[in-house]
Amino acid sequence: ESRAANASNKEINIQWYIPSVAKPSKDTETKVLLLYAYNTNPVKISNIKIFSSTSVFSGHLWIPLARIISLRKKLSDLKEQVEILMHSSKSLSTSVPTSFLEKSETLKISPSNKPKMSDVKVHLDEKTEEIAKWCLSEVKALLSVVPAPSLLLTEIPFDVTFQSIRNLEDMFDLANGCIITEGSLFNWIISLLH
Repeated sequence: ESRAANASNKEINIQWYIPSVAKPSKDTETKVLLLYAYNTNPVKISNIKIFSSTSVFSGHLWIPLARIISLRKKLSDLKEQVEILMHSSKSLSTSVPTSFLEKSETLKISPSNKPKMSDVKVHLDEKTEEIAKWCLSEVKALLSVVPAPSLLLTEIPFDVTFQSIRNLEDMFDLANGCIITEGSLFNWIISLLH
């Protein structure tokens, strides 16, 4: 059984194709092809010849290369800012008085119940929130199947965690592509592609 035939979670797979043979004319900008496939329910394909599902979708979009490069740089800056905010809030929350630690020796924390630091929601400062809104507005403009005017988002449509921003940055990595599994980022991206 291969990974291509099974998906135990909801997930979207993003791949990029950069045409090397086709040279654009001087009038048109260079575009790259975004290929995507996603499932909205777990899928197990045992025979591809008779497979039919109402929860598996695929498609493609031609996207201007210059806008992807610009967006990727901004997403990289955003990821760096989120990481700084995450570490500064972590250092504030770990400064517990030693007297409290001595009194609570009987308190045991199971490592399996503790969320990964990269999955903890990050509270953004004003500057970082503006960068995030710009990036997400650009993502929305690029992924919307029906072109719409590029208006700046007024709120962030998913939980901002270090992992969600890293996934978003990876999504626009032309060399690798990515897989994003279920969650608020997955739901937002799927809503843009419908």
